[in-house]
Amino acid sequence: MTKAGASRAAASGDSRAGVRLDVWLWAARFFKTRSLAKQAIEGGKVELAEGSARPARLVHVGDRLRIARGEERYEVDVLGLGETRGPASVAQRLYGETESGRAARLAAAEQRRLTGAGYAKPPSKPDKRARRLIRALGDIDAL
Repeated sequence: MTKAGASRAAASGDSRAGVRLDVWLWAARFFKTRSLAKQAIEGGKVELAEGSARPARLVHVGDRLRIARGEERYEVDVLGLGETRGPASVAQRLYGETESGRAARLAAAEQRRLTGAGYAKPPSKPDKRARRLIRALGDIDAL
């Protein structure tokens, strides 16, 4: 919240000060830039427990967020408000991951690890002949 916004909130007696959702996600280091946070919110990757998530929506202490980032899903409670991006140690104090969310995220990560365990990476890049065969396989799907 800006200094003017904070003074307005204090003057009006509003004890539930808030920060824009896209700014909070950026400050809490869930996304690298505010525009990426905004795109994620608009794309439905971020959900607010009590209603719709919009980039300008104010986040308050105690709110619960569900955040999808790549294959990882986070369920976090807002513990603090921050408008500036600082070190990771400071950003981690802004939220607390729920136990059920942490268990689900770790189980999904373990499942992905086990799924990829049988895959053996090829020893080198495919040569010209192999690339042609790979391309030909792709053309079969188009038929």
